[in-house]
Amino acid sequence: MTSTDPNPDEPVADPPEDPVGAEHSEIHAVDVYWRPGCVFCMSLRRSLRKMEIPVNLHDIWEDPEAAELVRSVANGNETVPTVVIGDQFIVNPSPKAVRSLVTELAPDLLPVHTDSGTAGPGRLKRFFGFSG
Repeated sequence: MTSTDPNPDEPVADPPEDPVGAEHSEIHAVDVYWRPGCVFCMSLRRSLRKMEIPVNLHDIWEDPEAAELVRSVANGNETVPTVVIGDQFIVNPSPKAVRSLVTELAPDLLPVHTDSGTAGPGRLKRFFGFSG
């Protein structure tokens, strides 16, 4: 007699890996290449800190390999800040551009807030007594 039920003694094949999930799990932080005295770097670092996005900082003046990487993606220049997320590079990005790329490539890096406590349009309308 044959059975269509799987035999519990036979090994079961592992499910195929999810390439999207695997890709996201490999990114643990945003790599920010910077140098001391760079106001654009300071501004981006401050914005990323406010957005609670984890970063790894690489000072291109202290790390020759970091400087070489920046030159390789910035047409031979040491333009900072340069940001690396996974295998994507952005030279002198806005905080909004970094957040957008993080959302696309590594959404797990974004903080999860159930109630930010900020006064959005709905809260302001309620505060001032406006309906709908």
